[in-house]
Amino acid sequence: MSSDGRKKIVILGAGPGGYIAAIRGAQLGAEVTIVEKNALGGVCLNVGCIPTKVLLHTAEVYCQAKEGAAIGVTAEKVSLDWPALMNRKALVVKTLVDGVGTLLRSNGVTVLQGEASFLSPKEVSVKGKDGTVATMTADAFIVATGSEPVVPPIPGFDLDGVMTSTEALSLEALPKSMVLVGGGVIGMEFASLFTSFGVKVTVVEMLPEILPLLDGEITAILKGVLARRGVVFHTSSKVTGVEKKGGSLAASVETPKGPIAVECEKVLVSVGRRPVTKGLGLENIGVAMDRSRVKTDKSMETSVNGIYAIGDCTSPVMLAHVASREGEVAVENIMGHPVEMDYKTVPSAVYTAPEIASVGLTEQQAREKGHSVKIGKFPLLANAKSLIMNEADGMVKYVVDGKYDEILGVHLIGPRATDLIVEGALALRLEATVDELLTTIHAHPTVGEALFEGALAVNGHPFSLPKK
Repeated sequence: MSSDGRKKIVILGAGPGGYIAAIRGAQLGAEVTIVEKNALGGVCLNVGCIPTKVLLHTAEVYCQAKEGAAIGVTAEKVSLDWPALMNRKALVVKTLVDGVGTLLRSNGVTVLQGEASFLSPKEVSVKGKDGTVATMTADAFIVATGSEPVVPPIPGFDLDGVMTSTEALSLEALPKSMVLVGGGVIGMEFASLFTSFGVKVTVVEMLPEILPLLDGEITAILKGVLARRGVVFHTSSKVTGVEKKGGSLAASVETPKGPIAVECEKVLVSVGRRPVTKGLGLENIGVAMDRSRVKTDKSMETSVNGIYAIGDCTSPVMLAHVASREGEVAVENIMGHPVEMDYKTVPSAVYTAPEIASVGLTEQQAREKGHSVKIGKFPLLANAKSLIMNEADGMVKYVVDGKYDEILGVHLIGPRATDLIVEGALALRLEATVDELLTTIHAHPTVGEALFEGALAVNGHPFSLPKK
């Protein structure tokens, strides 16, 4: 306890999990200290979600300007100013990072720059930037140290020109060509980004399809759109090595049709991320681990009483908004308000062009769980606002329980899908049925109307599709 009787909480890491946990703890009356070795905001604000989306937004505007003739706007000599975009990215990041600092100060949270490691379940050692070492005690600790990119031990991955997403966000200039190793969310966002800017992109994915955790019908639409834009896909394939070839790189790729070599200027490795837990001393105090991942229960508490973990260092769902919610759950339990983490309504968002968003079960997952499944689909070609926007590549897909008409999953691809998915998440949170969506009036003309029409299609009665 602090001198004034408040509970003391120390949080290791100031990413979207750590800083939200700190603010919530302060709101509930705790004395909170955050220890952060780098910048406030963590990976998300500095080298992840935010800078990536700054670049993707510019890519969207750039493509709209270039293709403006289709909607009656002619723009001459449209060009990309890459250095200006890098400056804007830095400004947006700085604005948001400074904002996090303001939020923490306004809530009375103490921020220490340094690296922490556990000496005991009630004490950590903090090594400051200047080399000084101090010890801190607390009633509870929250480990929120995040994750880092995985770079497999493949020959040539240590060459100049081979990079992770972190380096890809700070290129001095756009390359002419690129091989993307990995067809997950990060890989597809960068594929969409760089092909929009005229980079020749080749994607190599070990699994049979890109974005394997998402609905197959949805990802097939994205793959088709990107292929039309020039992206080359090699699925069920793997990069076995990278070599220097003159002033370029040559990636050796094993494909179902045999080995090939792909020449490129850059190679971007985006095969996943791993928890950052090394050096924290967790094993010395008996915290149970699953390799580098911290094990937690539904209250986000570890095997050691009073030590909690949140975000990418523990969660199998490595998303910023999941880390934030886990932070709330951890702090509320520390402060005597029992609550369990519920992942049912976690939305996934992929900021490609077109955007993808989903929440709940896919069709395959629902069938595997034994549900009698009904499906409702509505193409954006029949949605007025999507046609107005000239962005009609897309679809709404509902996965519904056949017995009770309860909505089990919502899957979107199209304009502003990442904004619209909140309706699906709320539907799952309230255990809504199709009828409850149908009796909710949706504004016209909006892309959101497609959610209404998709719900109508579950039972075969859409208004905006011809009768079969």
